[in-house]
Amino acid sequence: MVGGKSNGKKGGFKGLRGVKLVHHRRSTDTGSQDLEGQPCPILDVIFVSMLLDNAAETRDVGMKWENMNLRSMWEQRPGWLRGYSFLNTGDRSMLETLVNVVTSLPFIVVGLQVPRKKLITRLYADSVIGVGLVSSAYHSSRGEARKLFRWGDYAMIATASLCLSRALHAKTSNTVFMASAMLIPFHPLIVTAIHTGLMEATFAQRAFLEPQLRNTYALHTISSMAGGALFLADDLYPNIPYIHAAWHLVSALGVSTYGSLLH
Repeated sequence: MVGGKSNGKKGGFKGLRGVKLVHHRRSTDTGSQDLEGQPCPILDVIFVSMLLDNAAETRDVGMKWENMNLRSMWEQRPGWLRGYSFLNTGDRSMLETLVNVVTSLPFIVVGLQVPRKKLITRLYADSVIGVGLVSSAYHSSRGEARKLFRWGDYAMIATASLCLSRALHAKTSNTVFMASAMLIPFHPLIVTAIHTGLMEATFAQRAFLEPQLRNTYALHTISSMAGGALFLADDLYPNIPYIHAAWHLVSALGVSTYGSLLH
């Protein structure tokens, strides 16, 4: 019904997206009018239907665009937020491999010096030794084995941070630590970040209350800041050799200061 009275045919609207035909009897209410000046409520219904369909279409497009932007941002996140990487970066020469292996050994020395009075501290000591061993294996391996040791490297670091956090917070609920342990195979860096944060807070509090720890805490703070900077630099500039080796040394120094909290 366009341009005159309704003749009961609906074929003119077939195939038009957003148009819905609604049977509606005439009304004397104010609304759209036909060419004879008579009120045509059905035109109002058709117009509103078209507006609603267009609004829904615009909303769907907006949501898809927003999801695409979020997905693109997530896919472009830096490597240190990806959990772990299977990329064969570093160790481009025999000399660089040798340096990375040698600088992994201090973790073994640090682990051997950790007090072993309790089960959890023994687990922590063994996990720190494991960090040194797995790191050495990763840097000296190639091919498919390298992928496995890459995962093991991150997993051992996460395990060490979890064990030390547990040793320092023995009264905390087991639920948090069980959940963290279950998360290690999938997102070890998240576990490391959470429990390193807990350890740092504990170390700062202990240093404030115990003056004999302040010098050790100052050394720990400096080494932690340097280690964080080198870790990011290693990810941002993967083609620069020996950054990773420097991170090994600084990190081992920072980990060695945690032993003062366990005596």
